[in-house]
Amino acid sequence: MRVAVVTGPEAVELREEPMPRVGPDEILVEVGATGLCTMERRLYLGEKRFYPVAPGHEVAGRVAEVGAAVDGLPGSPRVGDTVTVDLLSRCGTCAACRRGRSALCKAPQGGALSDGTVSFGAGLSDGVVVKARQAYPTGAAPIEHAAMGEPVACVVHSLRLGGLRAGDRVAVIGAGYMGRLHLALARARGAGPVGLIDVSAERLAEAEAAGAAWAATPQDALARGGKQDLVFVTAGAPGALETAIELCDDGGTVVLYGAFAKDQRSEVAPDAIHHHELSIVGVYSQEPEDWQEAAALIASGVLATDLDALVTARFPLTDVTEALKLAATTPVYRVLVSPR
Repeated sequence: MRVAVVTGPEAVELREEPMPRVGPDEILVEVGATGLCTMERRLYLGEKRFYPVAPGHEVAGRVAEVGAAVDGLPGSPRVGDTVTVDLLSRCGTCAACRRGRSALCKAPQGGALSDGTVSFGAGLSDGVVVKARQAYPTGAAPIEHAAMGEPVACVVHSLRLGGLRAGDRVAVIGAGYMGRLHLALARARGAGPVGLIDVSAERLAEAEAAGAAWAATPQDALARGGKQDLVFVTAGAPGALETAIELCDDGGTVVLYGAFAKDQRSEVAPDAIHHHELSIVGVYSQEPEDWQEAAALIASGVLATDLDALVTARFPLTDVTEALKLAATTPVYRVLVSPR
């Protein structure tokens, strides 16, 4: 089978790899679509120098083979099912996993191709083998929607840890792909007015067209949207935390979802947290229960219009270099790569 390998900054090649064998509790998934996210962008641009590496972890496809131990089990994926795939390694035995926080699994992540090349998903390929428990059927939903299972699961995780309740006033800082998914899922969960905050007038207009109750720049957000119960920071730009705290009403919660620069620092007055009973919650990745909900939401079709609007471009696997270049150098929502 073919698999894309990033060998250096702006250097990608398609390699031939033996089709992996299916173990008793595993399934083989013929990849139908793979999304390109921040990790792929950083690898392609050389911001994350770890080469050679086979990336691609936002994967969906059709089940082609099922291991003997899970074949026919009620609820287990069957041959022919469309599934969204969790490619995160979860050891199940470290301190984080034992506490039910497997998003923070302490075991080394990733695998390896037959020649030892490190694999971070290896979903830019013709097929992947995963544990059956890490594949979630998405019914009759389009394969492009199923390929968004991982980011949708991450946002489910964000809303869950943030404690979103029906009727909550919500603001989302960052109107990019993840900000738009926060908008879609918060609305689907019954949130009250949901506003989007960004510096891009184009993205703010697109957010309003997608159903945002209001949209504003950081400077105008408080005047436009007022105080909020929940503020999700999906873009870790300087000043984002301070803006989020300013927007939070008494008893509110700030959820730090987006990545921040390692050396970035913010000035926060402890009394503002104490006196107004604010909560600041860090959120990272996703866990199995988030996948269950994400797959169910995708299968239901409730997010269909939102997910359609977030597909910026589609490429065949043979043009994976062009796909990575577009995703890395142009403002996009999601670029999808399909082997077929």
